[in-house]
Amino acid sequence: MFRSNNVAARVFERQILTPRPGTSINLFRHFYENICPTHTIHDLDAPDNAFRKFTNDGLFLISFSRNHQDLIIYRPTWLSYSCKGDCSNFCELPAKSRRFDSFFKEIYSVGLAGSGEFLCRDFFLYWEKKRIGIFATSTVQSNENDVSNEGAINGMPSIDKITFHLVRLEDGVILDEKSFCNDFINLAHGTGAFLYEDLLCILSLRYQIIHILQIRDSGNLVEVRMIGPFCQEDDQLFLQSNSQVIQGSSFLPGIKQRLLSFIFRKTWNEETDPKLRVQHLKKRFYFHFQDYVDLIIWKVQFLDRHHLLIKFGSVEGGVSRTADQNLSFFAVYNMETTEIVSFYQNSSEELYSFFERLYDYFNAVSRTSLHSQFISSYTNNIHALDQLLSMKTKSASFSQFVRKMISTLPYTCQSHSPSPYFDLSLFRYDDKMISAIDRHRHSAEHPIKFISLRQPNVVKFKIKPGPESGAVDSRQKKVSSFLFHPFLPLILSIQQTYMQPTVVNLHFRR
Repeated sequence: MFRSNNVAARVFERQILTPRPGTSINLFRHFYENICPTHTIHDLDAPDNAFRKFTNDGLFLISFSRNHQDLIIYRPTWLSYSCKGDCSNFCELPAKSRRFDSFFKEIYSVGLAGSGEFLCRDFFLYWEKKRIGIFATSTVQSNENDVSNEGAINGMPSIDKITFHLVRLEDGVILDEKSFCNDFINLAHGTGAFLYEDLLCILSLRYQIIHILQIRDSGNLVEVRMIGPFCQEDDQLFLQSNSQVIQGSSFLPGIKQRLLSFIFRKTWNEETDPKLRVQHLKKRFYFHFQDYVDLIIWKVQFLDRHHLLIKFGSVEGGVSRTADQNLSFFAVYNMETTEIVSFYQNSSEELYSFFERLYDYFNAVSRTSLHSQFISSYTNNIHALDQLLSMKTKSASFSQFVRKMISTLPYTCQSHSPSPYFDLSLFRYDDKMISAIDRHRHSAEHPIKFISLRQPNVVKFKIKPGPESGAVDSRQKKVSSFLFHPFLPLILSIQQTYMQPTVVNLHFRR
């Protein structure tokens, strides 16, 4: 760690001192204590777009048109201007600084949504290696309970068409598309899909199929396996070849059979006394057998290239916004051996211990993503761990605390900002008002303070969303979103108020 807070002294120390192996980037990130946003342009003259986020490499700003038809990509630039005399922080910025195009250059606009379709502005995944963006369009959701299609889950809504688009962000070329018809995939906040390196996992809630696709270097999507009714590639062929034997029979889906067999073997091995084993099986397995059969897959994520973390629960919880309050289970599935490796209830203290000690493993960030490697977590940041342990100590019920923490699993892909201003080794901030998690927040009337961790009495910078003069009516409900550039001192705060125009503020370093 640097011995001085002075930026010139830190530059000199960087030249003469050698950091410990593996700590050089963490050490250099301390420069962000000196390089903070210092100026705010309120009510920026910005286009009427829905701004989504910066890509994790900082090259692009993703936005959508207000009619949810077009994808609009910008490249961050920087304000350049000249002034007479002393060009200090106190000189007035030119009039052009209030224009959005002084900081961002529009590269292109491309239409993705077809007739009757709309872009899902909550959904965006980015393959950094090839600079490919994954977007989703869909038709309007239908709540009619139509189970005429074979294999559809009763009580699950349907969408006529959902399409995933692979777009090369450098020039807007659409490389490939993958469509799902009369299906339901949860696109909100990217919940229904997970990207790990070149592998894309998409969960069909309606048909309970996990689609594993690979993105080729050419940008084409290739389906490598489907997990659900069948686990092995030749399962369906085997059943069809033995159609006379199985005619009239009803089989559980392959993934459900793997799950039940694992639970049976686990329950069997829990009791070593042969005389008591049958009673133990009746109490722990057969009594709950139908409950296990009725489970459906809620959410899936990659743990690595061979293992999936699968969350199971009831049909009602699969489409409910309060699903986290329902009973759920977690299974680790090996795609190569088609076996369930482990199985936990959402109140499992063993699973929570893994969550606390091995959180980065659940994060499953690609090793090729430079900035994402340094997102603060309970595993790699002692200050984040201290916050978690403090919440655990203050919790009235440990079991409820465990359920609350585990409810965040499976991890939502690319949902955290890699900005160094969220590094808990450098700054403190009110995580109720702002955090690295990509979510809208209720706007507060006072600015959000980022305080130096090393100097607890020093406010490094503030962010104030909304108009400079404050809200006219404080009773109106206002929500804000914050787009942090992954490495530049550049932040967009976007405040939305019911029946009022959107206010975009730009926070940057002069």
